[in-house]
Amino acid sequence: MTTPHDVPASKFIDRLAKYLRENVDEIQPLPWSIFAKTGMHVEKQPQNPNWWYTRSASILRKVYFYGPIGLEKLRADYGGRKNRGSKPNRVVKAGGSDIRKVLQQLETAGLIQISKPKGRVMTPKGRKLLQEVAGDLSKEMVKTLPDLKKYQGE
Repeated sequence: MTTPHDVPASKFIDRLAKYLRENVDEIQPLPWSIFAKTGMHVEKQPQNPNWWYTRSASILRKVYFYGPIGLEKLRADYGGRKNRGSKPNRVVKAGGSDIRKVLQQLETAGLIQISKPKGRVMTPKGRKLLQEVAGDLSKEMVKTLPDLKKYQGE
C-alpha cells in the first residue's frame, strides 16, 4: 500500500488540494481570505487564488505525518523570518486564524479529530483518503517513470 511517505510532497499536496477543492464541500475559503496575509513575516496576501485548499492539504499532510499536532506547532512550521529593516531579522510564527479555521473545517469534514491533551490526529477516513490520493499519484508516476515500480508496496 502506497502512503504519503512514498510520493513527493509537492506533487502530493497539489493533488490533494485539487481533490479537496472538487470533492469536499466542508472546506471552503472564508470571505476574508482574499485580503488576509498568512503571517507577520510576509508583505502581501497569497497570490494563488486557491491558496486555501493548498494550505488545507498541507495541514492535513502534516497531521498525518506528525500527529498529534497542535495549533502552535503548525504556526511555528508556517512562520518565517521577519524583515525588520536595519535591525537583524527574527523568526516569527505564522498567523493562527487561517490555520485554526482550516483545522476546524477538516474536523467538520471528518478527516481529523481532537485528541484532548495533545492536539489533532487523523481519523480512519482521513488516513484512507490520503493513502488513496498517494496511491493514485504513485500509479501515475510509474506510467511516466517505469523504474519506480520497484518502490511500490504492492
